Amino acid sequence: MPDKKKIIIYTNSIIDENYAVAHKVIGILRKNNRDVVCCPAFAEKISDVSCPNGCDCSSFEDEVADAEMIIALGGDGTILQAARGAADFGVPILGINLGGKGFMAELEADEIELLEIAANGKYSLETRIMFDIDVIHDGEVVYKDFTLNDIVIRGDNKVIELTLYGDGHKITHFSGDGAVIATPTGSTAYSMSAGGPIVDPAAKNIIITPICAHVLSAKSFVLVANRVVTAEVGTKKQNPVYISVDGGDHVYIERGDTVKVYKSERYTNLVRLSDKSFYRKVSEKLGEKG
Repeated sequence: MPDKKKIIIYTNSIIDENYAVAHKVIGILRKNNRDVVCCPAFAEKISDVSCPNGCDCSSFEDEVADAEMIIALGGDGTILQAARGAADFGVPILGINLGGKGFMAELEADEIELLEIAANGKYSLETRIMFDIDVIHDGEVVYKDFTLNDIVIRGDNKVIELTLYGDGHKITHFSGDGAVIATPTGSTAYSMSAGGPIVDPAAKNIIITPICAHVLSAKSFVLVANRVVTAEVGTKKQNPVYISVDGGDHVYIERGDTVKVYKSERYTNLVRLSDKSFYRKVSEKLGEKG
């Protein structure tokens, strides 16, 4: 049985209109004698938020350190945001998909009754690797971040020049729209849309996928996770360059800067309640039948 630590409901109120799903989730958990706190996703001020009836509203940052589990209600973006907040504490996340594909979600909206299993501690955990990211300018680290899904290096609607290395050895050089450096978790996101491979999310790899490269030899590469990948932004093209981590805001970097990506000591644990395989999930969500 669980040790009765609280469960955080991390809900995207834009998708979960009027907290309808959050209200059902809270009811199921409380029926099973679990303590629940609601932490609205993407909320700048808790004072501006109206939480579901009968549930206290609190800041995610104030609650996450001593929680047993986070139940994220929304799409993959909501789960990614929860993962970023939980990464330093190892708190596992159970995703309920209210959005689009929802590859990281364990349950769909019509499966929430299965939360009784989680409420009684009968779940397993699947560990996903994360990457750390350094932006280096003139030999100094000027920006740091981390990712569960991917980092995208792109020109601002124009062509850029990139050279990619693995442990200091040149992998490829090209001009194009940019590149995606993804974890296995992120292989079904932008990387896949750019022509990259689908990788089992429990694997430990680094996936490099050029975006609209202007050279036939620029293909995706799959590296082992202990490699250090660096991307050097060329100086010949005068177009602005930015990075985006897990689909977040654009962070503009200088031509000539180096982006360093490597396996993080952080990790994300996702809650698993069933034995549904990743391969079945891919078939269902990408439209295959039978």
